[in-house]
Amino acid sequence: MAQKGFIEPGEKPRRFYETVTVAETEEGWQVLLDGRAPRSPRGVALRTPTRPLAELAASEWEAQVRHVDLAAMHATRLAFTALEAVPAARESVAEQIVGYAGNDLLCYPAEGPEGLRVRQSQAWEPLLERAREELGVGLEPSRGILHRDQPEDALAAVRRHALSADDFTLSGLAFGVPLFGSAILTLGLWRGWFGGEEAFDLSRVDEAWQESQWGIDAEAAERTARLRSEARMLEAWFRGLEPPGLSPA
Repeated sequence: MAQKGFIEPGEKPRRFYETVTVAETEEGWQVLLDGRAPRSPRGVALRTPTRPLAELAASEWEAQVRHVDLAAMHATRLAFTALEAVPAARESVAEQIVGYAGNDLLCYPAEGPEGLRVRQSQAWEPLLERAREELGVGLEPSRGILHRDQPEDALAAVRRHALSADDFTLSGLAFGVPLFGSAILTLGLWRGWFGGEEAFDLSRVDEAWQESQWGIDAEAAERTARLRSEARMLEAWFRGLEPPGLSPA
């Protein structure tokens, strides 16, 4: 049995608290369950650098009904990651983001059919150009499915942006790149170029095209809805950390 307020990974304990609040401390804003901070398995109290971010995590705790499903509480898990894992692994986390940039979704448009190719071009090419101009990230699109090595200066710029971020922002960036399959979309969401749902839609132009041709099955629709909710959460995460400041290009 888990200690009250202490969440073990994989467990779904019954909701053990009545009230959820946030409170300011010397170290930031804490989420409180009946006046006590929930803690990670390593004993770290749940806290964030801003009130909006604490309220985002608190809303997840409030939304639990009979059991606490930590796996679905992405803001809470991101906060624990930012507190525990990222500070000692910033370089490796940044390299994960760089790795996605080296195989960025936006750089691999389809060769056909023509309707899909046009949609991808209209959606992605302006973003690649904006990333080049505003972020100094000049990724080069490939033609076909063959891998294309990206310019080292573009990857170095992605690395600088990642390492310029605080631990909570870096955690969000690391969450976003596998969600979208794109470092550009994740950096763009952080920078406020678009919202979470738009970023998600930009990441699935191919899937949307296929759905328009063949329809949507229930399982795929459920997965899409779940991932879309994660994209909305990530938008709230970044906005809760504003102002982000400017990263070096």
